[in-house]
Amino acid sequence: MQRVPAARALITNDDGIGSPGLLALAGAARDAGLDVVVAAPDREYSGAAAAVTAVQQDGRTIVERVQLDGLPDVPAYAVRAAPAHIVVMALAGWLDPAPDLVLSGINKGANVGRAVLHSGTVGAVLTAGLLDHRGLAVSLDVPLEPGEDPHWASAAELVPDVLRLLRESPPETTLSLNVPDRPAAEIRELRVATLGRRGTVRSVVDEVGEAGVRLREIVTGDEEDDPDCDRVLLAAGHATLTALQGLTAAPHPPTSWRGARMSSPETPEADAAEQAREVEPAADEHGEFSPDLDAAVADVLDQLAEADLPDDDETRTLM
Repeated sequence: MQRVPAARALITNDDGIGSPGLLALAGAARDAGLDVVVAAPDREYSGAAAAVTAVQQDGRTIVERVQLDGLPDVPAYAVRAAPAHIVVMALAGWLDPAPDLVLSGINKGANVGRAVLHSGTVGAVLTAGLLDHRGLAVSLDVPLEPGEDPHWASAAELVPDVLRLLRESPPETTLSLNVPDRPAAEIRELRVATLGRRGTVRSVVDEVGEAGVRLREIVTGDEEDDPDCDRVLLAAGHATLTALQGLTAAPHPPTSWRGARMSSPETPEADAAEQAREVEPAADEHGEFSPDLDAAVADVLDQLAEADLPDDDETRTLM
C-alpha cells in the first residue's frame, strides 16, 4: 500500500523568527504528524495586519536559511517581510510542495475582539483563507508586564485537537485560538466564542513634542455586553476558539445613501449600471408595480449584454 504523505504546514508569526512561541507551535504541529516548514519575519512585525510589504533587492524578497533551536530537522527561513507576504510567497510557488495549512503564532499576547484587524498573526491566516487555504492563529494571553515566563506549552497542548477540527473544515476556514497564560491544569474548557467589541489593550497618546508623538499601551476596561465573546471568556480562564472571515461588503448600505446619485467611471458597463440605479419602480394605487418596470429592466440588461466587458478570468487578480 502506498503511504499517504502528511499534510504540509507553514508555520509563521509576527513576533519574528527568534520567538519561543514560534518554536512551540512548530514543535506541536510536527508532533501532531504534520510536515512542517517554518518561514517567519527576521524581526518583529507586530501590528502588520495583512500587509504584504517586504524588503527586496533587485526585485527579490530577501530570504535566509536558518536553524531552529531544538528543531534541527525542520526547514526554517528568516524572511525580511511581513507575515502575510510570506504566506503569499509560500502559496504562490516559493515552497514546493506548497503548504496545505498555515499556522501562525504562538503570539505573545491575546488577539481578541475587533482589534484582530491589526494583528499580523491573524493577518497571515486571513491571507491564507483569501487564497482558499485553511489557517489557524494561536495566541497566548501574556500580560503587558508579565511576572513570569509565558506558558507556551499550555497553548501548544491545545493545538492537536484544534488541528483536527481545522482539517475537517472547508478549505478557506480561518480559526483563532486564544489561551490564558497559566499552567495547562488551570485552564478552563475550550469555548467557541464570538468577537468582542475591542481587544485587551489599546494605544493612548503619552507625549506630543517637536520630535514626534509617543504612544503607550494600556489594558482596556472590563465592560463588555456579550458574555460569550472571546475577550470575556478568555478573562474568565477559558481557552477560546473563534472562526474568522475575511473582509466582505456590507449586506446593506447606510440609509443615507438611498436616493443619492453617485459619480462613476465613464465606461459602458458603468453607464448601464447607472441607468439601472435610476429606474424608479412606480406602484399603482393597489401597491402593484407598473408593467413599464419590466421593460426598463430588460433594456438595461440588453445594454449590459452588448457592452464590451472583460472575461471573468481577466478580472480575477490576487492584489
